[in-house]
Formats: sequence, structure tokens, C-alpha cells
Amino acid sequence: MTHQPRIALIHATRVAIDPIESAVSTLWPEAETISILEEGLSVDRSKTTALSGDLTRRILDLTRYAEAAQADGVLFTCSAFGSAIEQANFEARIPVMKPNEAMFDAAFEHGERIAMIYTFPPAAGGMEDEFREAAAARGVAAKITSYFCDGALDAKRAGDDATHDQLIAETASQIKDADAILLAQFSMAGAAHGVRAATGCPVLTSPDAAVEEMRRRVLTGKGK
Repeated sequence: MTHQPRIALIHATRVAIDPIESAVSTLWPEAETISILEEGLSVDRSKTTALSGDLTRRILDLTRYAEAAQADGVLFTCSAFGSAIEQANFEARIPVMKPNEAMFDAAFEHGERIAMIYTFPPAAGGMEDEFREAAAARGVAAKITSYFCDGALDAKRAGDDATHDQLIAETASQIKDADAILLAQFSMAGAAHGVRAATGCPVLTSPDAAVEEMRRRVLTGKGK
């Protein structure tokens, strides 16, 4: 019997679950997913300006739980825990991915002027740092400019996807001279079509890029 890869998807908010599960179903239907939701992560992260030791320990504990559940790879879907996820990947026996690293690589192919729209404020600073580190590591001169979309996440959590997507498209329409636009949170993926229509600009989302990269790492055994 052919081994079916098991991927643990670890969420800090329930609005990230559907976008990534849909992406896996479309792009890697052979994979089995298990979703682990720990909403306290986003609640507690929103109360701090920096990633605390307690939050880092919780990220490590969740990774160990996924390993114990026989996962072949772990994908975190919240972008506010970058350094903790990096530590988890260092300690784990299996690939552990940050949500946006694959999207950043894809962005470098579009040019040097990259815009990023975000809806969860604690995620922005860490993501900008990760983007700059990735650009430096790859020897590219890409620069990132971030734009906060106020009210979109509240609308999403209230189940109002239409308002969520409209607010993001309105924010995108104010962006000028970008070679690509990144939608920072997994929960924003559904807004991509509206952003493309509003801007005519290439739009990249986290879920698709992350699934493709996780698939590569698990199947090839490279990129742990």
C-alpha cells in the first residue's frame, strides 16, 4: 500500500482553516490533513509587541504533538510566530514551515517592488523581517511595503466574507507601482480575485505556495 503523506495544519484562528484545506485538496489531493486549532495563540499574540518565550514554547509543544501524531510535515497557518516556527523546524525530525516563506520566494520572481496587505497587525513586523532576510539570502534587491486593511479581519470573523474581500480590494486599489501584491494572512486568500480585478497586478496568496513547497519537501526529503 502506498504511503499517504499526513500533513498537520496548525491554526491560531479558525478563519485560516478553510483556505488551506481547500488548497491541499486542490493541489495535493493525495495528502491527508489533520487540523489543529489553538485560538489562544492569536489572542495572546495580539496582546504583546514581541513574541514571548511562553508563546514560543507553545509553538514547540504543538509541533511535538504533530510529530507524535505521525505527521510527515507541519504547516503553521498564522504569520505572527515566525522565529518560533523556525526553532520548531530546527528541532523537529520533519519539515516545519512558516506560512509565508514560499510566497516570498514566488514574489521575488515578479520584481523588486513588493506590496503586502495584512489584516492582523502583530504579523506585519515579523513578516517584513522575514521578507528582508529571504531577499538577502537569495541576493535579490526586493523591497516590501506593507498596508494595513482595517476592519477586514473583524468582518471575516463575523462571517461577512463579502465585506472582508471588498475592504481588501479597496486597500489594494490605493497601491501604486507594485510589481506584485501579497495577501499576508491565509484567511485573505478568497480576496485574491477582487484584488486582481481592482489592480491588474499579480497577486500572491500564502496557501497555494505553501502547499506546493510542503509537497516538494515531503516527497523529496529536501528542505527540512
